[in-house]
Amino acid sequence: RIFFSSILFHILYFSTACGIKCYSCGPTDPKSCTTTLSCSDPFNRCFSLDVNGVTTKGCQSNAFCVKPMDCCEGDLCNSAIPTGPSVILLLVSSAIITLFL
Repeated sequence: RIFFSSILFHILYFSTACGIKCYSCGPTDPKSCTTTLSCSDPFNRCFSLDVNGVTTKGCQSNAFCVKPMDCCEGDLCNSAIPTGPSVILLLVSSAIITLFL
């Protein structure tokens, strides 16, 4: 029982001590947002910012997470790539076909 408690303590300690990981990219390389970055204090959130079609991602402090910046909490939570109307149209048409077949 003590051994299990010790393992649990170390897992929780190191997961909070190392911070979170976020995807990172800047305005010069918006298509390659696959680089990961380990965030350190006080940067405890991941962010994604889209201005005029240019995406920037990285680490941010909770105090500075204001609109239009989208912030999230958790490893690699800023990974979503915005989908265009063509994907939505494909999903809706697939659902309609599935319902009637």
